[in-house]
Amino acid sequence: MANFVVDIGNTALKAAWADGVTLGKTYRYQGERMLDFILSLVSGNRPDVMVLSSSREISQQDEEKLKAVCNVLIVIDSLHKRVYEAKGIPEYITPDRLASVVAAGYLFRDRGCTVFDFGTTLTIDFIAPDGRYSGGNISPGCRTRFKALNRYSRALPLLDTPESVDDIGTSLHASMESGVIKGIMFEVQGYLSLYPGNIVIFTGGDAIYFAKRIKNSIFVVCNLVLMGLAIVAAEYVG
Repeated sequence: MANFVVDIGNTALKAAWADGVTLGKTYRYQGERMLDFILSLVSGNRPDVMVLSSSREISQQDEEKLKAVCNVLIVIDSLHKRVYEAKGIPEYITPDRLASVVAAGYLFRDRGCTVFDFGTTLTIDFIAPDGRYSGGNISPGCRTRFKALNRYSRALPLLDTPESVDDIGTSLHASMESGVIKGIMFEVQGYLSLYPGNIVIFTGGDAIYFAKRIKNSIFVVCNLVLMGLAIVAAEYVG
């Protein structure tokens, strides 16, 4: 029987069926009725193990509803720390980052890894060759930076992520675009220089956008978080 994995992030829900560590069809939902959406996906096809990571706390009532539609429910949030303890990962990192670390350690055993997640925030996590989580940093993501410029300065408009940017802006819009995009690229290059021998993994909504602009050898794994959750589910079954 297939497992089912769900990641509730800052802006959207992502989910997928999984056969062992292999992901099947994936889903995305952005709205207020996340529990109803999850229940609709598993109706008529009861998962063996459901793993749910969430940036927000899962209520006891919702947890009971999820338990009723699967054989085993594993929740990873601020209240459920079992997976953190089992993996030796500090509790202060978010559940999605935990899943990314698990997936990176599985994909690249015995290799140090640097994982960049380009989402609402830009997170950078470092994994030692022995699989130990070394630590990581957080800064605003690409869209968050554009929104911050607009929100905190009345003179600056809200811009979309540009298709291309110049090294130096020669207009207001170009200066903002270059400042945000080049700023992130310089930030990424700085982190890459810390551990030049590490495998580099890009994930998150803007991963491909920035991978095209970085000259280093990079692995883009768009569903790294879901893969990590699938690994947690498969290990439980095993």
